[in-house]
This record gives sequence, structure tokens and C-alpha cells, in this order.
Amino acid sequence: MSEKKKDFAFGKENYKWMLIGLVVLLLGFVIMSLDKTQHGQGFLGLTLGPIVIVSGFVLQFVAIFKKPKS
Repeated sequence: MSEKKKDFAFGKENYKWMLIGLVVLLLGFVIMSLDKTQHGQGFLGLTLGPIVIVSGFVLQFVAIFKKPKS
């Protein structure tokens, strides 16, 4: 029986960065939900949370476009 090489679109490193990006995204939404001001109009809801969420999306793009080591 011959061994077949599995050709995945992403490498192990890519999936690790995708998981980190997903955790950062979830963290951003949790930060936004912790804002106690009316309608989330405080610092956490309007500034810190969205910055963390955008950082999570940037990590996702880096994970997608990162070339796997051959």
C-alpha cells in the first residue's frame, strides 16, 4: 500500500493562526458586551472592542495568505 500525500489548502501553522484570530475576535465581542453604559456607548463598546475585533480579522487575513513551509 502506497502512502498518499494529503494536499491541504493550509498548513498546520495557518490553522494555528486562524484559531488565534478566532479567539481574538471572540475576545473583542466579549469586551464590547462588558460595557455597562447605555447602548454600549462607552470606551469598551466604541473604542477598545472594535479595535480588538479588527485585530482578529487582520490575524485571519494573515493566516489565510501566509505561505505554508514546504
